[in-house]
Amino acid sequence: MNAMMNVQSHREKLRISDLHAFYGESHILHGIDLQVNQGELVTLLGRNGSGRTTTLRAIMNMVGKRSGSININGQETIGMPSHKIAHLGLGYCPEERGIFSSLNVEENLMLPPNVRSDGMSLEEIYTMFPNLAERRKSQGTRLSGGEQQMLAMARILRTGANILLLDEITEGLAPVIVQKLAEVLTMLKERGLTVVLVEQNFRFAAPIADRHYVMEHGHVVEQVEAHELKDKTELLNTYLGV
Repeated sequence: MNAMMNVQSHREKLRISDLHAFYGESHILHGIDLQVNQGELVTLLGRNGSGRTTTLRAIMNMVGKRSGSININGQETIGMPSHKIAHLGLGYCPEERGIFSSLNVEENLMLPPNVRSDGMSLEEIYTMFPNLAERRKSQGTRLSGGEQQMLAMARILRTGANILLLDEITEGLAPVIVQKLAEVLTMLKERGLTVVLVEQNFRFAAPIADRHYVMEHGHVVEQVEAHELKDKTELLNTYLGV
């Protein structure tokens, strides 16, 4: 029994317990509990303002104040500064992407420091994102929205991050690019990477996610495993206003 529990805890990459987060006087998260194992993709679903982005920012310690427990790879990080959290293998891709528009694709990819020694090589990145290989000498400002999104994700993979926090990566992108991003996330899962995805596009998220956490007013109100989706579609529609 103990051996089984050890295997389980070894696979557990992220466990959040009773997480509260504040911006100034505003109490945004009210006791979040969630857990993600290695190689899993979980989504945070919910309407705008439900606390999904704040959850990602709180994991990275990018909120005003936080309390509770955030355990990453078995290590408590609630008192840890952001740069140390990144060195545990976390990569955060915010909605605004944050690429350097004056630099070309390859310069953007070479810029971030390695947080771990096992970051993807340029060759691996270009194999995974052929669009970026074709545009490697193009300036950031010349890229389409989809290419910018791919570049933002690729930069994180270059650092060696193996837990990815992705915020609205399909926002405003053409269906063909959204499909490409789904393929990339599936490949990353197969490589054993762990993904927490804030997503409005449920049709994109549903086929690739292992589990969905539904958020409302800073609470997790429902947890839906992939195999329960069919039975809980109506419930999800109610929460998400689909």
